[in-house]
Amino acid sequence: MFKDYTMNQVILPLDLEYKLDENDIAYVINNLIEEMPDQAFDGFKRDTGCPSYHPRMMMKIILCSYTQSVFSGRKIEGLLKDSVRMMWLSQGYEPSYRTINRFRVHPEVKELLRQCFVQFRCQLVEEKQIDEEAIFIDGTKIEANANKFTFVWRKSIENYSNNLIKKSNEMYDELLEKEIIPEIERESSEELSVKELEIILKNIDDKVEQYNHAIEMSDEVSERKELRSIRKEPKQYQKKVQDFLTRKQKYQEDMIIFNDRNSYSKTDQDATFMRMKDDYMGNGQLKPAYNVQVATEGQYALAYEVFPNPGDTRTLIPFLTQIENNFFSLPQYIVADAGYGSEQNYDYILNQSKRIPLITYNQYRKEQKKKFKNDPLKVNNWEYNKEEDIFVCPNGKTMYFSHTSTRTDKYGFLRTYKVYENEDCSDCPLRSNCTKAKPGVNRKIYYNETWEEQKAYTREVLSNESTEKIYKKRKIDVEPVFGFLKANLRFIRLSVRSKEKVENELGFAFMAVNLRKYTALNNTYPLTKKQNQQKTDFNYQSSIIEISFLIFS
Repeated sequence: MFKDYTMNQVILPLDLEYKLDENDIAYVINNLIEEMPDQAFDGFKRDTGCPSYHPRMMMKIILCSYTQSVFSGRKIEGLLKDSVRMMWLSQGYEPSYRTINRFRVHPEVKELLRQCFVQFRCQLVEEKQIDEEAIFIDGTKIEANANKFTFVWRKSIENYSNNLIKKSNEMYDELLEKEIIPEIERESSEELSVKELEIILKNIDDKVEQYNHAIEMSDEVSERKELRSIRKEPKQYQKKVQDFLTRKQKYQEDMIIFNDRNSYSKTDQDATFMRMKDDYMGNGQLKPAYNVQVATEGQYALAYEVFPNPGDTRTLIPFLTQIENNFFSLPQYIVADAGYGSEQNYDYILNQSKRIPLITYNQYRKEQKKKFKNDPLKVNNWEYNKEEDIFVCPNGKTMYFSHTSTRTDKYGFLRTYKVYENEDCSDCPLRSNCTKAKPGVNRKIYYNETWEEQKAYTREVLSNESTEKIYKKRKIDVEPVFGFLKANLRFIRLSVRSKEKVENELGFAFMAVNLRKYTALNNTYPLTKKQNQQKTDFNYQSSIIEISFLIFS
């Protein structure tokens, strides 16, 4: 005996909601977007043209597709015809892939995603799934949607530019010597500017035009031949100056694109070439990518930001500023790994944000080892007399304070060092192991008092049992978010270009990670009142069947 099955019977379409499980992720997505106020979508309103799809519906279907590891616009369009949850969320609408792609990179979507993260965090706090005690910060690199071999290197452009300056100066001197152009007023004797090259080119054009006019006016063959011969050299310089001008403009545009980076991709100029862990060539090949910073708690992504520089150290301050301005107030503890440990970062968190940094520095683990503590040549283990402000080296020599030195890095941060110098290192038996200074030069110590105080503070804070426990949660809190994003969600490469569009796509991706985790942990997610009423109404389905019999009988 088989269950009744026929393809020739007309069946009334029932509510697709009956096909979904009670704990389906579609309900979580629907409730999250429905809680957003109507004013959040005012930026999408238009008074003219064809009525557009509602932004609520577009947000729901894109979020739902990202939770199912579908990131392509065409595949999202296909899901709208195949997936029950997508059909329920869209209520039968089927926007094209072009509409989907245009929506997810729309500038107004960034604000919607920000509100989604803020609202989602408030819900987590209300349900006591996070305690607001600390945030855990880390970064990962995600490959850009750019050709792998369209790199432009800053050092190469600088070399090309320097060679161009040298050649253009030589060419200008030749033009003056041969009296092809008159001398021009220069802003600098070191290099010719774009404006000056344009003046030179105009003068050469005028010179060539004079020869052209003379050739046209001459009737003698020999004279015309002589004029063409004389015109040959200015025309050659004309081509050379035009080439120099084009290259000069291009190099200036390249330096603007670089900003403070060392490379960019021609395909996606906001992407920087970075060393990735997943090296597809196995030889340390650089790939165009973005540095994505995420703040988590309870293994949920609560805030994110995209940076073009590969290192994490310089991303912490702008990221914390972004969190405070757009997402939520910073908790008491800021937790991160040694990649964020720097004097500037400690100073910002302690003095400006008034928070406690649970951030190690590069040598923190090494300094805890017995071998380091027992090494007499390490300056950290030398005897220091605070009253006399002197260090005593392992050979018993006194190192006196010499002077104060300041250093400014290429990003403008000023560091102050106290310089101590040994009284005499000439006959020291430890000299070869203690210093690499030339013979006759005494050993010097550059002591950054502020940095050493910050390191001592970090060691003291992390030695506390309660704060050490919080710091140990870092790996099990932030790393699973990246693992879920790349391994489970299979989001390993971006599908859009430029920083603004990348921020939108990553917002959908991280919210998809949050929604999947939330749904997995909350199997009995409460449905809305309407859903509960329909689920529990015993006579609803039977009444539909009775109506169908009346119609077709």
